[in-house]
This record gives sequence, C-alpha cells and structure tokens, in this order.
Amino acid sequence: MRKLNMAELGRKSVAEVKSSEKIPIIVVLENIRSAYNVGSVFRTSDAFLIEAIYITGYSAKPPHKEIKKTALGAEEAVSWQHFPSATEAIATLRAEGYMIYAIEQVENSTYLHNLDWQPGQRIAMIFGNEVSGVEQTTIGLCDGCVEIPQLGMKHSLNIATAAGVVLWDLVRRTLINETNVKG
Repeated sequence: MRKLNMAELGRKSVAEVKSSEKIPIIVVLENIRSAYNVGSVFRTSDAFLIEAIYITGYSAKPPHKEIKKTALGAEEAVSWQHFPSATEAIATLRAEGYMIYAIEQVENSTYLHNLDWQPGQRIAMIFGNEVSGVEQTTIGLCDGCVEIPQLGMKHSLNIATAAGVVLWDLVRRTLINETNVKG
C-alpha cells in the first residue's frame, strides 16, 4: 500500500464544493461553547457535502480564529446561517419541509441505526451544548430524538465526535442507496 498524494485525492476547490450537489442534511448547532467544536463540525460537513450548518444562540460563527483553526478552510466552503435561537432555525426548517431531530438521550429516543430516514429526504439534526445538551424547549419542537448507542462507562460524546458519527451514518446510507440504484 502507498499513501495517496494531494493530487491523487482529487480535492475540490471552494468553488467546486459550493456548486456540488449536496446531501439534504442541515446541521443545527445550539449554544455550542467551543469554537473549536464548531470548526470541527464545519470540516466534517465539508467532507460529507452536507447542505448547510445553522448556528444558533451564542455558538461562535465565522469569521473566528478558533473555527478557522479546526475547520481548515471548510468554513469558506460550507453554507451556513446564524439564528438568534434554535426556535427560529426550526421555524425556517419547518417552512422548508425538513424532518427535525435532536441528538439527545431522552425517553423513547430512537437509536441512530433504527432511524426511519430515506436518503434524499430533507432532515435536520440538532446538536446541543457540550454540558447541557439540546434544550428541553428545543426537543419539544422536534419530530423526535436520535441517540447514539454507547456501551462504556461514559454516556456522552463530544459534540464534534457525535456529529461525525451521525453524519457518517446518514451519508453511508446515501452512498449505499446510490450504489444500489446504480446497480
């Protein structure tokens, strides 16, 4: 085996990413304390061609040096909007026909692998504060809550890690669907 060099990786330019067809997933960040976590979510969203990030509350937003440090330029390629609150972001998402889920451990949550979502359907995934999670009032506005199964002693993941797990699962389903369609 040999590592691929940058030319072999076929990296897209910012303009190419912006004009690429996106997976209809919107990431909503609610009151994220760490700008590094926000930057990491930008980088993951770029990697998976996610439609957009909605930044809410006091979460840091570009331009910000800590976002830039972890996003490594993805903040220039991924579409984003800021909303004063998650409630306002959810109202916009509802008007645009998105299913809305909080990533949170609640009564009757759905494990990620059991989520009834079909690739191509519009979906928004809300990730909450590093300490308090998604606000209860926000949860009440969602279609449901999705939980990442966790088997060890700790039952929480860093928000950037949780976003990577959730987004990969949804993108993986999209890739499998496309492979099956193409035959």
